[in-house]
Amino acid sequence: MALGDILWTPSPQRVARTRLHRFMLEMAAAHGFPPDWPSLHAWSIRNRDAFWQAMLQLAEIAPTMPATAVREGSGMLGTRWFPGMTLNYAAHLLRFDDDRAAIVAEDELGRTRSLTRRQLRESVARCAAALQAAGVEKGDRVAGFVPNVPEAVIAMLAAASLGAIWSSCSPDFGIGGVFDRFGQIEPKVLFAAEAYSYNGKRIDSLDRVRGVVERIPSIGCVVVFGYLQDAPDLSSLAAAAPGKCVAWRDFLDDAPPRPPAFEPVPFDHPLFIMYSSGTTGVPKCIVHGHGGTLLQHMKELMLHCDLTAEDRSFYFTTCGWMMWNWVVSSLGVGATLVLYEGSPSHPDVHHLWKMAERTGVTVFGTSPKFLSACQKAGIAPGRDHDLSRLRCVLSTGSPLTVENFEWVYANVRQDLQLSSISGGTDIISCFMLGNPILPVRAGEIQCLGLGMDVHAFDEDSGNDCIGRKGELVCRTAFPSRPVCFWNDPDGELYRKAYFDHYPGVWRHGDFIEITEHGGVIVYGRSDATLNPGGVRIGTAEIYRIVEGMEEVVDSLVVGRQTADDVEICLFVVLRGDRKLDAALEMSIRDRIAEGATRRHVPKHIRQVSAVPYTISGKKVELAVTRLLAGEEVKNRDALANPESLDQYPGIV
Repeated sequence: MALGDILWTPSPQRVARTRLHRFMLEMAAAHGFPPDWPSLHAWSIRNRDAFWQAMLQLAEIAPTMPATAVREGSGMLGTRWFPGMTLNYAAHLLRFDDDRAAIVAEDELGRTRSLTRRQLRESVARCAAALQAAGVEKGDRVAGFVPNVPEAVIAMLAAASLGAIWSSCSPDFGIGGVFDRFGQIEPKVLFAAEAYSYNGKRIDSLDRVRGVVERIPSIGCVVVFGYLQDAPDLSSLAAAAPGKCVAWRDFLDDAPPRPPAFEPVPFDHPLFIMYSSGTTGVPKCIVHGHGGTLLQHMKELMLHCDLTAEDRSFYFTTCGWMMWNWVVSSLGVGATLVLYEGSPSHPDVHHLWKMAERTGVTVFGTSPKFLSACQKAGIAPGRDHDLSRLRCVLSTGSPLTVENFEWVYANVRQDLQLSSISGGTDIISCFMLGNPILPVRAGEIQCLGLGMDVHAFDEDSGNDCIGRKGELVCRTAFPSRPVCFWNDPDGELYRKAYFDHYPGVWRHGDFIEITEHGGVIVYGRSDATLNPGGVRIGTAEIYRIVEGMEEVVDSLVVGRQTADDVEICLFVVLRGDRKLDAALEMSIRDRIAEGATRRHVPKHIRQVSAVPYTISGKKVELAVTRLLAGEEVKNRDALANPESLDQYPGIV
């Protein structure tokens, strides 16, 4: 199987049933363009006002005050969307009030819970009343140091319903990592769990919660819910934070019952504060708004994923990754949200597939790392589990390899939309993603997002390049562009992050190729791009080959600057007790040369015990690059396995 080969094509009947197909026909008839995908995408860029207004109506987003225009101003930084409009993100997600399942939650301990739409509305209303009683007002920050459980969703929606700003990170962060994030935004209330479990280990959180509260004086109330215990002992936390600590149940029970209420806020009123990875410095605090987040998520879920109220939507994520915010927005379509807390591979890699079977997941979100682990384990989920309801698999976090594509179609399901998607925390959404009416090609993302004016730019000239590698840019404004960075009053950090290289054009930091048929190949982060002999090489080009080898479990590729050139350094984690000997090293070099070019062959290959990852599951190339240059990596709290960095200094 070669890159770009077609693996799946939706049947005409399946295409006709999709919301995207119906939307395309309606827009083509109304606006006079041919009813095909390239024409629809081109129209959505040329006629942004008409497209985003149509999307607002398709999603049934009902503002409390209509806009005076679709947009005003000009340029990427000068455009303001839907001026005059007021709405509320939580109101849209909680607009359903019946006994259908809103949330189904499982964890690695085998426990299950569910909430109906009515129960979710009532719980959010009670939590919002409790937050108000704690003094939370519009614009205040509410933080969650929480596992991926229903309480996290309830607390977030309660904060949003008041016009407060929600920010969260997962409970596996250390005190320093939490402080680096929440210390910048000064939350008034902190939600936390007393513990969590991962890989069968039960891990206490209260010591870290206490440390966070002691270091952030703005926190006036700490709400703790039990994860491992129904009624955890909070005495030590209460002693360290007198008058601040309250159990979740008491917090809700002490608030007066009231019907759901939603504070109308402007379209660009802050909703979420997200964070950059923070592996090379203090994380940037990226602010996203109610309207832009909601509109963009509805577009991606409803059109690109074909999500409906009949679906059950799942993504393996933590509350510290933007995919949590993204998948929670499935509630706005009326779909049932499936949550999972714990390791995806405990007690084995069958676990999530068993969960998908039990809960009837129709849209399953994961990562290339998990799919590769399943492939290496030799399992066949489609044979061993009833996945008959599954119709779409999503993958993000890193590029999906040709081998990953092949494995899914051979071992999960043949009649399946496999969508590699890519965007990021910066836009809380995607630049390129799946498409239910197009073929799936091996190693490619299916298409660019509707309304997203994405191009691959030649680094030097700033001109479009089709069929060649270039910088991912977006030339015109889109609704989910960040509102601002927190604590960046003049916008200097914001402009420097995205607009320094190409003035007025968003430079995302990915190295991509847009193919002649409109697909996208991602080669990795452009700041991690290798430049041996002046030739730009994406790290994903090497990962695709090396991690397809039976002997290799994981790998990391970085560039090491010398006086004359850049040397490619490859680090491999090998299966079992296998050692990197001369024969295996030669085999790796030969495979890379054959699968790519001689320029891709590493100067150095070393065996390591582990590759460093962020808590959200992304490889940490830049930190290792710094270590090889003799620099120190001070901020390790954002890493899932910071101890792995200790083996890299002096290894080359």
